[in-house]
Amino acid sequence: MPVKPELLIVTPAFISDEQMAMFKDMFTVIHAPKAEDQQRLRDSGGLKNVRACFTLGSKGLSTEMMDAMPKLEIVVCKGAGYDGFDVAEMRRRGYALSHGPALNATSVADHAVALMMATARNIPMLHNGVMSGQWLDLRNPIRLVREKRLGILGLGKIGLEIASMVSGFKMPISYHSRNRRSDVPYTYCSSAVELAANSDILIAICPLTEATHHIVNRDVLKALGPKGYVINMARGAVVDTPALIEALNKGIIAGAGLDVVEGEPVPPPALLKCPNLVITPHVGGESVEAGAAVHDLLIGNLAAHFAGKPLLTPIPA
Repeated sequence: MPVKPELLIVTPAFISDEQMAMFKDMFTVIHAPKAEDQQRLRDSGGLKNVRACFTLGSKGLSTEMMDAMPKLEIVVCKGAGYDGFDVAEMRRRGYALSHGPALNATSVADHAVALMMATARNIPMLHNGVMSGQWLDLRNPIRLVREKRLGILGLGKIGLEIASMVSGFKMPISYHSRNRRSDVPYTYCSSAVELAANSDILIAICPLTEATHHIVNRDVLKALGPKGYVINMARGAVVDTPALIEALNKGIIAGAGLDVVEGEPVPPPALLKCPNLVITPHVGGESVEAGAAVHDLLIGNLAAHFAGKPLLTPIPA
């Protein structure tokens, strides 16, 4: 019976029993989601026969990890983003690289709209207040979300899905992307600052690149204004965290909803003390409905590689 290739799984993301069984049917699986387990394996030489690795797109693989896996052939991530990958170095080492573009777009968009509503309507704070006996103290007017101006920073598939979902809210929609689109009825803004100035709610859903690192900065937050909200569904580093902390504490903006944050999984303590912050632990892309399709694609890419076939969704050159 042929020996199964070794697969190292270092993502801390949820993997169901059924999904793990699919991995184990094809591979000898080494599951090491914790950093201390990975270091122990590196130090003991336990990774020397690993041929495939499943990691987070936002995390990638360190040079030390790559050096510890001399037989590594393929690195996969299940999400669309792969900003944590040192693509040039991985290609130099001859790795096949795959990702999962757009399969969880509906899940991310769903969570973005939920965060927008929860933040703008102050839902978590109201809930906590009621639970602590402040019912009568909390019954103050809250502004509507309906018909507010929505800015979408990054109008790819997820951004379009968000726009579609809020169509019933009658929100005028503007966007900023690398390129103006000719196939949408929304207003194009030439910069993030211009977009913020024309928005009451700004949703960031752009890839993390050199150009978008800290693109939501002090100038953008100031342009959004004291009645404005920022929702980050992109990557933590798309938002300048010190600038956001200042903006929340000084009332430069009204509030923020974050599913991603710089330093995750340990958010900056100063951020967690900010007023009118709603934060979730990078779960926007996680849904029961999307999970099966995402993992089927991941398995498909691994199977294609070890069958000597082209990857289904390679990371673009």
